[in-house]
Amino acid sequence: MSWYAANDRHLDASLARVRRRLERQVARLSGAVGEERAEPAVESFEIDGHPPALEALGATFGLSAFERDVLLLAAGPDLDPRFGGLCAAAHGDPGRPWPTFALALSALEEPFWGALAPQAALRHWRLIELGAGEGLLYASLRADERVLHHLRGLEVLDERLAPLVERVPVPAALVPSQARLAERLATAWARAAEEQAERLPAAELAGLEIEGKREIAAAAARAIGLSLVELPAAVLPTTAGEADGFVRLLGREAALLRAALFLDAMDLDLDAAREAALVRFVDSFRGVLVIAVRERRRLGRRTVLPLDVERPTTPEQEALWRAALGGTAERLNGRLGALLSQFDLGAGAIRSAAAEIAAGEADELAPALWDACLRRARPRLEALAPRIRAAATWDDLVLPEPQRQILAQIAVHVRRRSTVYDDWGFAARSSRGLGVSALFSGPSGTGKTMAAEVLANELGLDLFRIDLSSVVSKYIGETEKNLRRVFDAAEEGGAILLFDEADALFGKRSEVKDSHDRYANIEVGYLLQRMEGYRGLAILTTNLKDSLDPAFLRRLRFVVQFPFPDAAQREEIWRRAFPRETPVAGLDPRLLARLGVAGGNIRNIALNAAFLAADEGAPVGMGHLLRAARSEYAKIEKPLTVAEIGDWE
Repeated sequence: MSWYAANDRHLDASLARVRRRLERQVARLSGAVGEERAEPAVESFEIDGHPPALEALGATFGLSAFERDVLLLAAGPDLDPRFGGLCAAAHGDPGRPWPTFALALSALEEPFWGALAPQAALRHWRLIELGAGEGLLYASLRADERVLHHLRGLEVLDERLAPLVERVPVPAALVPSQARLAERLATAWARAAEEQAERLPAAELAGLEIEGKREIAAAAARAIGLSLVELPAAVLPTTAGEADGFVRLLGREAALLRAALFLDAMDLDLDAAREAALVRFVDSFRGVLVIAVRERRRLGRRTVLPLDVERPTTPEQEALWRAALGGTAERLNGRLGALLSQFDLGAGAIRSAAAEIAAGEADELAPALWDACLRRARPRLEALAPRIRAAATWDDLVLPEPQRQILAQIAVHVRRRSTVYDDWGFAARSSRGLGVSALFSGPSGTGKTMAAEVLANELGLDLFRIDLSSVVSKYIGETEKNLRRVFDAAEEGGAILLFDEADALFGKRSEVKDSHDRYANIEVGYLLQRMEGYRGLAILTTNLKDSLDPAFLRRLRFVVQFPFPDAAQREEIWRRAFPRETPVAGLDPRLLARLGVAGGNIRNIALNAAFLAADEGAPVGMGHLLRAARSEYAKIEKPLTVAEIGDWE
């Protein structure tokens, strides 16, 4: 017999026992009752370690025999159509076909008043609901719908929690470093249970790796016989009244499911209300609890076991890749090392990326796998900053040779980082200064952003523009928080971070005269620290290099000065200004180079002229460029001189 069939038989027998007590009460009221006899207990069972749902529920919530019968009485009208008529007959009123506490006290065995106290299990855990009627004795009793489903063996999430709570699957296997953490956590819980602690300690899992935390929590929960459900901390109520009802409902759900709760507080913005809500929840939740955070927090009075969770180590990631790719790993011709150097992915991301790769030629597999890794490392950062679709190549970049050589060196440092740091031992000597950072300085339009695009294209990496105006905050501590989000989100894929107009944050640090000066210096120090440890490339751009603190400049690995283009360089920019597909007629790059503007303005003029020509249905000519140049000069409030256009008007 299956557990479900046996459970139905046990529940029906238990309901029949309570129904007979009602029948006896009706008979007593009519004066036809015989000798009073106690109802025999319903025979129990256990299949694969699982007892009947009614017995498990009673043990979970500590119900007495009378409380369990009150629950069956309340559930009776929904589970057995005969209960309604018996209740009406027992009340002597056809208009009251529902159970009441007065009926329970008179009809059931071993009654006691405290069973329906607000703090008693039936009402505290909302196993039953009080409905219509006058006073506690005559209010209708009804079992909560979620409890009814549970008694019938149907485990569905409470509809009030279903949009918020998700089940977390148990991982097939954990990497060794994370398996050790899961074992440590399970051992701590088991020891606390043996010592009959009032509550098992909450686990605080700190670090950036949310996926690994889920897997660690699920494995530890399974080790003590529990499943795992997840709740985002952002949905925790912030008012005490709502919070009390919510924590009871969630606690009941976790108990019915025999589940630990994984509370995701990774991206929670903690103002005073949110902070209080989180602490209140941790203190009041009675079940097994795991809290995922980026950094350790004060979590109230509850005993907390703090654990730092890192992403799988490089050897573990390599083992994951080889296991996920199977024989395909050998066909990558040694390019797996480049993936390991650039991407810092969790086990799930590695497995899903490997699953995307179809059979094909080895030369096709490596780029496809690289793109799959980019897609998995991208989402968190895309929520914080716009991604620039890098289209520029070295051929598009017009710069003096010394600057081009420095840019080429930057690409080499990023590409060969793993060889020098790991294989050649430089990282073992010091963890400081391992990030590749660069400052691009020069007037607006001289190619700083294009150079970043070229590097992104060269390295096959994503390029994100970080708007410092949205990062810098006047509120103390907020700037560091914003910077931390950006760098944390970028770590998985080592994206190129382009901080525009860096002087907005990193100007010459003032002498400390008040708290605002001190915190401004802290912000600069925090950025330097994150740049030095960032595994990708961070590029800062500025139009005002002289305004930067020399101490700041010393901690940058590369400084590239983008000069205002001379006539020869402007002529070369004009030669590359129009795509091959653009129809042109009579353009003279030598004459156009007399326009004293930078490359960004040249591109604007070329684009505007193309629209003018397209509107006329003609190829782009010097006349279109003249009109576009006048418009661009007016925009930048610069006079267009005769020396610049005298030969082509």
